[in-house]
Amino acid sequence: MRADAERNRQRIIEAAREAFTWHGVEVPMATIARKAGVGVATLYRRFPTRDELIREIFADQLQACSAALDEALGDPDPWRGFCHVIEKVCALQAAERGFTEAFLNAFPDAAADHSRRRLEGERGFAALVRRAQRAGALRTDFHPSDLTVVLLANNALSATPDPAAASRRLVSYLLDSFRADAAHTPLPPPTGIGLGHLLPAGHRARPAQGSIE
Repeated sequence: MRADAERNRQRIIEAAREAFTWHGVEVPMATIARKAGVGVATLYRRFPTRDELIREIFADQLQACSAALDEALGDPDPWRGFCHVIEKVCALQAAERGFTEAFLNAFPDAAADHSRRRLEGERGFAALVRRAQRAGALRTDFHPSDLTVVLLANNALSATPDPAAASRRLVSYLLDSFRADAAHTPLPPPTGIGLGHLLPAGHRARPAQGSIE
C-alpha cells in the first residue's frame, strides 16, 4: 500500500472511531469522510461497506472477548473465570460506543462465519456458567441468558459522564449478587432473551441456529 493510501486509511479509521463514540455506528459515511479529510469515494475504496469499517475498528476488542472466554474456560478457578468474562465484556462495552453492534451484528459478507463464532461464544459462556455452579460458587438459578440482561443494563451507562467508572461499580454489585452464598431469595424465571436483543429491532441479526434466543 502506498504511503498516502495508508495515511488515508488511518485517518478514516481514527475519524470513524471518534464518530462512532459520539454518534453511534449509524453516523453517515459522508460525515466520517469529512472528519477524515478525504473524499467519500476514497472512503468507499478502502471500506466498501459500513460493516467492513465497523469490523476493522473493533477487531481488537472482538479478539479480546474471544481471548477472555478462552482464558476463563482454562482457569482452574471457575468463579474467577466467570467474573473475568463479565468484567472484560462490560469494560469493552463501556469503553466504546458501537462495541455492542460490532459484538453482535452478523455482517452481510461474513454472516455464516460470524454466526458460527457467536454460537461458539454462547456455548462457551454456558459451559462457564455450569462450571461455576458445579463448583458451588455461582447461584444455581443464574441462567446464561442473564448475560443479556447484564449487558443491557451496562449499555445504558454509555450516556453517563464516566461510563467506565459507572460500569465497574455496576459489575461489582452484580457479581456480588451472583455469588451462591448471596442467593437468599429465589430469582424470577429467566427471561430467555438472547444476545441479539441488545441490538435495536431494525438491526437485529437472525439468531444463529442453536443459540439461546
